Amino acid sequence: MPLSWALLASLLLAVAGYLIGRSRAYATAGSDIRNLHSRPTYHGASVALLTLTPAIIVMIVASLLRMAKTLSPEAAGLVGLFALAAAIAGLGWGITRIGAGYQARNVVERIVLGVLIFCSSIAILTTAGIVLSLIFETGHFFQKYNWLGFFFGTEWTPRFQGNSALGILPLLWGTLYISVIALLVAVPIGMFAAIYMSEYASKRVRGIAKPAIEILAGIPTIVYGLFALITVGPMLRDYFAQPLGLGNSGSSVLTAGLVMGIMLIPFVSSLSDDIINAVPQSMRDGALGLGSTPSETIRQVVLPAALPGVVGAVLLAASRAIGETMIVVLGAGAAARLGLNPFEAMTTITVKIVSQLTGDNDFAAPETLVAFALGLTLFVITLGLNIVALYIVRKYREQYE
Repeated sequence: MPLSWALLASLLLAVAGYLIGRSRAYATAGSDIRNLHSRPTYHGASVALLTLTPAIIVMIVASLLRMAKTLSPEAAGLVGLFALAAAIAGLGWGITRIGAGYQARNVVERIVLGVLIFCSSIAILTTAGIVLSLIFETGHFFQKYNWLGFFFGTEWTPRFQGNSALGILPLLWGTLYISVIALLVAVPIGMFAAIYMSEYASKRVRGIAKPAIEILAGIPTIVYGLFALITVGPMLRDYFAQPLGLGNSGSSVLTAGLVMGIMLIPFVSSLSDDIINAVPQSMRDGALGLGSTPSETIRQVVLPAALPGVVGAVLLAASRAIGETMIVVLGAGAAARLGLNPFEAMTTITVKIVSQLTGDNDFAAPETLVAFALGLTLFVITLGLNIVALYIVRKYREQYE
């Protein structure tokens, strides 16, 4: 039996179990429902959960075994029947437990608590799985390629025929260079927009400006990339790079950085606006009552109080910039180089991760495994940014309080 049919049958049995359990609870209570420990609805819910839970557990275990390739095809065809049998057994057991002293409410709450714990652990287990997979594959990579050449190499020329140079420094430099330009564009504009909307703008202006800025967050990154390729890149080349003798390419670090900064503006402005609005009005009133001007109140009272949240907004924007791919592919090119000229084409770590894993590649070759080492490096950098930001926020909070 297919799993989809088994799941549908289990759901129908759960519904039937709810109705049967509730009706049997009413019959047990007789004329006075107070004879029951729990309300009839809890009895019905108890039967339904006891019916559905075993079937779902069987399906989850079978899916995990199938992913691990330890489940034979013959056994896989019987999983649906096992799940349905577990649901029927749970239904029968749940019905037999109904009685005046049955603590159905406690059973339901324990099952729901278990479901909530399971759902909460999914994120943790997923993160652990991602990190472990990166670590294992990175270990395989360093068995085939010298770690000194990877971390300190200044050349990136992968060749699947052999004799590759897989130095990360050009990719890391391009990632940081483009991200810094993007943050230099997004953070000031986003912060000033947030300060205006929260402290100066009327409700009517705020109701128009805030949704208009947040529209930028809904634009697909491929559209930003096309905007960089067709409009911003040629404009920078024709009006700045060529007249100054700095380059002839429409793909450049500055092109990707400017467009990425525009994309990050709503991340900074929306979060900063919400954080600034969360500062108690009494703090503003106290500063104004002591003779501070509105601008002085913002600089010396509101922004220091909102600093932890603002740091979080900037950190979110930085993480978004470091992980961006499409804008860099179309706006900055794919050249791995070290340089300071913002009108030259460069690339980032994320772009090379995609390029190394695209196509029918040999996953035993270092040229493919290097993508996992790049991913782990990017993960460590982002984690380091989070730790530093958390330290700064905690230190500032102690001083402020």
